[in-house]
Amino acid sequence: MFIQTESTPNPATLKFLPGQPVLDVGTADFGTAEAAARSPLASRIFAVDGVTGVFFGLDFVTVTKAEGIDWDHIKPAILGAVMEHYQSGQPVVEGEQASSGHAAHSGEDSGIVDQIKELLDTRVRPAVAQDGGDITFHGFDRGIVYLHMQGACAGCPSSTLTLKMGIENLLRHYIPEVVEVRPVAA
Repeated sequence: MFIQTESTPNPATLKFLPGQPVLDVGTADFGTAEAAARSPLASRIFAVDGVTGVFFGLDFVTVTKAEGIDWDHIKPAILGAVMEHYQSGQPVVEGEQASSGHAAHSGEDSGIVDQIKELLDTRVRPAVAQDGGDITFHGFDRGIVYLHMQGACAGCPSSTLTLKMGIENLLRHYIPEVVEVRPVAA
């Protein structure tokens, strides 16, 4: 098995491409080892000292490391954990897999929210997946769109620029009711 790695815009996060599917649908974000208990793969990765986050996309795994930890020291152990997992035959996630990630929304703004989700799914999410992350809809209130950043996008130095200059401009262009985009914590 050959696992490729790619850097991401977030220097604390590295993208691992195992060359086979990771998830069938959606994404999965694990911010702690405890949260990773339902994922044999994420649990293996969290067993590596210095790992602070694991995120799964359709065909990639992104791993976030603690500050002060050098990738040269933990990358071989992470590669080993991913390889060991795929050789074990265990599922990536036990039980129910990931969802679309978007928060539900109902009410008078539901038409606007449907447009926001459609633009996120078709224009934004594929682009941020290339960088090892995901951005999902969290809420909409009085013209403000709240988005949840995951994987390499969470804590990325360029995430504010991505939100303001990229996503906010895109949404405002297509949906006049959108006045601002803000990030939310998990």
